[in-house]
Amino acid sequence: MQAAAPQIPVFDGHNDALTTPDHARLASGRDGGHLDLPRMRSGGMRGGIFAVFTESKRSTREPRPGAEGAFYEPPAAGVAYPRAAAVTAAGAGRLFALERQGVLRVARSAADIDAARDGHGPPVAVLHFEGAEAVDAELESLETWYAAGLRSLGPVWSRPNRFAHGVPFAYPSTPDTGPGLTKDGRRLVNRCAELGIAVDLSHMNERGFWDVAAIDAGPLIVSHSAAHALAPNSRNLTDAQIDAVGASHGLVGVVFSCYFLRSDYANDPDGTPLELIVEHIRHIAGRIGTAHVAFGSDFDGTTIPAALGDVAGLPRLLDALARGGFSAAEIRAIAWDNWRRVLGDWWR
Repeated sequence: MQAAAPQIPVFDGHNDALTTPDHARLASGRDGGHLDLPRMRSGGMRGGIFAVFTESKRSTREPRPGAEGAFYEPPAAGVAYPRAAAVTAAGAGRLFALERQGVLRVARSAADIDAARDGHGPPVAVLHFEGAEAVDAELESLETWYAAGLRSLGPVWSRPNRFAHGVPFAYPSTPDTGPGLTKDGRRLVNRCAELGIAVDLSHMNERGFWDVAAIDAGPLIVSHSAAHALAPNSRNLTDAQIDAVGASHGLVGVVFSCYFLRSDYANDPDGTPLELIVEHIRHIAGRIGTAHVAFGSDFDGTTIPAALGDVAGLPRLLDALARGGFSAAEIRAIAWDNWRRVLGDWWR
């Protein structure tokens, strides 16, 4: 009897499982959603970036002339520091509780990621803030959060704050939608680099992206976006941005969202094949090399292809990459090694 092929470990660059209504069942298994510990084990996901996010009121989408379904959604309402600090503390506490139960390890070093890849101990979770509203203007709380385990931070979600301007949702649209980093935002990026907190540019508008690139604080990371050349919406990266990520030795985590994979921005999980994820990976790898592209699912934060289903479906995506012509070594790099390298560079 032929032995089963070894499962390739997967590190995923973004999920929102900590902010789901049924987050209390992450350890035992949830009835819905995309991610929990049992399904992570089934799908071979041994590590990932777990986001904490503060909701705010979304604006009403305005239809626009042009392509079918064209729209513009004004930026969401801002979030005050006291509320964001409270919501963030609660979300991070859920992750620390899972660590205390022994079902996850909060990754505080590259060695923690290596141990999870090799099957030593539980899967690892990198604590990430999706939007820096929970950080005070003086950045004093950043010290506390680093000591607790924060190792990744996105200055913005798709709304403005004191640090930068998030890209609003729009289709078709470039990501060039407004001003870039503020003075406080430049201080934040520099302080993250000093501490060893990776800076994530997903949800950042284009001017903010270039402002961070000019600071040269570390490799550029865009954790859950896709290629604008294939799907022309505001959340995706232009080829010039992709090239800059490669030049910085950074990484693009390709999102699994139907909205950002499709050229028509359609919410159509049944009609969105896994091959579209492969096409975005191929486009990025073709420009900057396989070493600079990885997975950034956005599990529990968006609609994903039905052919994938949830985190347990990750082996099907690996098979799709193989069918698409990627070698075993390239698939291992996309699935794990590239995230390990770029996080290690920031944390060093």
